[in-house]
Amino acid sequence: MTSRQIDEHRRSLADPEGFWREAAVAIDWERRWDKLLDDSDAPFYRWFRGGRLNTCWNALDRHVENGRADQCALIYDSPMTGTVKRFSYRALRDEVAKLAGALQSLGVTRGDRVLIYMPMVPETVMAFLACARIGAVHSVVFGGFAAPELAARIDDAKPKVILAGSCGIEPGRIVAYKPLLDQAIELAQHKPGATVVLQRPQHPCALVAGRDHDWHELVGKATPADCVMVEATDPLYILYTSGTTGQPKGIVRDNGGHAVALQWSMENIYGVKPGEVFFAASDVGWVVGHSYIVYAPLLCGCTTVLFEGKPVGTPDAGAYWRVIAEHGVTALFTAPTAFRAIRRDDPDGTFIRQYDLSKFRTLFLAGERADPATVQWAEHHLQRPVIDHWWQTETGWPVSANCVGLGVQPVKHGSATRVVPGYDLQVLGPDNAAVKPGEIGALCMKLPLPPGCSPTLWQADARYIQAYLTDYPGYYSTADAGFIDEDGYVFVMTRTDDIINVAGHRLSTGAMEEVLSAHPDVAECAVIGVADALKGQVPLGLLVLKAGAKTGHATVAEDVVALVRARIGPVASFKLAMVVKRLPKTRSGKTLRGTMRAIADGETYKVPATIDDPAVLDEITDYLRSVGLAKAKL
Repeated sequence: MTSRQIDEHRRSLADPEGFWREAAVAIDWERRWDKLLDDSDAPFYRWFRGGRLNTCWNALDRHVENGRADQCALIYDSPMTGTVKRFSYRALRDEVAKLAGALQSLGVTRGDRVLIYMPMVPETVMAFLACARIGAVHSVVFGGFAAPELAARIDDAKPKVILAGSCGIEPGRIVAYKPLLDQAIELAQHKPGATVVLQRPQHPCALVAGRDHDWHELVGKATPADCVMVEATDPLYILYTSGTTGQPKGIVRDNGGHAVALQWSMENIYGVKPGEVFFAASDVGWVVGHSYIVYAPLLCGCTTVLFEGKPVGTPDAGAYWRVIAEHGVTALFTAPTAFRAIRRDDPDGTFIRQYDLSKFRTLFLAGERADPATVQWAEHHLQRPVIDHWWQTETGWPVSANCVGLGVQPVKHGSATRVVPGYDLQVLGPDNAAVKPGEIGALCMKLPLPPGCSPTLWQADARYIQAYLTDYPGYYSTADAGFIDEDGYVFVMTRTDDIINVAGHRLSTGAMEEVLSAHPDVAECAVIGVADALKGQVPLGLLVLKAGAKTGHATVAEDVVALVRARIGPVASFKLAMVVKRLPKTRSGKTLRGTMRAIADGETYKVPATIDDPAVLDEITDYLRSVGLAKAKL
């Protein structure tokens, strides 16, 4: 099958309004737009100005009315509780309408904010859609977030109501959410009018009289709400990301562009058709969960899987394969870090062969760089296309991908393939000029960005310009670095602040990680640049070994030093490598390179609220001190 991606990309840049006008036909509109692209307030571009629609209608009601009422919309699969539940489009629509009515009974109207602080349960998906149904703006905060971080988001969004779960469930432990929520409300200057608490039987909680409502009681007596039509440019949600100033950045997603872009992406990028089953193994607290657990599959008329579990340990490294086999999953979307964990625990792919994967067509990886060794391992054992693609919280949907629905292109390991239609991605040097093919630089997107991307930050236009539009005038700066080769393939190598300068040579830590991950005993790795008085910076490699690896730690460290010298050269000055039990990461799977670099460089640092296991930092700090590097203190 010949790929149409190149032709579609060219068409999208030559005639963006025509391209997106055609895509918008797939969405139900109460009123069509007056101006498809409004550039009157550049750089704050707005798509589908004057159009009116409802995102919940497009995700649920229209499918009920158009013949999918009895099709399964949502599968909840929880190895944490031993539960599997299925909801048809009709049943999910009815549950969402009741919850939306409950929110209205608490005074929530169009434009009001509702903060969602919940675990991976069906009611959380319903909360998203209930807000969308009545035109409220939801802001989801990852369940279990620390109270001070939650308080900062409450003060920024100023929610009228907070929807919360009593607890989350992690392997081997219960995370009580309610005490964290109570503390956050106490810390916050803004006080919500009410909270609605979903009591989970694993850990019920006490309710505060006069403020807290029991979820089931409130919803049980509510009158179902109809869809409230909103402007295409009205916000659908706010999703906070960490900011460099310590103040979280509220990424805004509008209703119109978001619906059009996500609908287009399901069939064209992921190659998934209405009625098929899509499994995004993420958390609803992150952008992947927003876009590809909740909204995109339902907009497209697919069945979406909500998985409360882990890639390994719930109960084993076959967790994903069981879900795929039991529910007839067509495509899986997960993070490379999840696959590295699976590969570490099941290096021979034994679990893969134990399940019927006959309906499974494609594996998609995103969220961080997919190292070639992991991709090749997955290709070998799955015998399916393994698609690395790249995007950000700010974009809301992929920027670079192998668009399966437009025809699969040859894979280049280490590349996220080509730029997706709609985006004008370029590689720029410090002088704001495009660099030559194959030359590393800053990955930037020429304005205007396509529909679905964040048009600004929540009540912070000036900060949006400063954070994204200042470094490269006329472009959105992704803060990622990489190159585009002679064939137009995009290689995202590292964050721009992870390009290290070793004795005047600009080197990519991502390129070094490729070499380290090629070692047969290495399951996962990270390279950071640390300050050096002579060379400016030198690289440090952190290695996690595969289960059952028999080579000694010191030998593996010596091996990878030799590999980098052989494949990149002495110019890399790669001499420091240590084996660790696990890499320090956020719960979303992001490796905390900045925190580790601060430890090594003697800078004051703060342990991020989302770190998965703080003790890992102590192990790394001890090693850095042993080689004379770590000086920082909390």
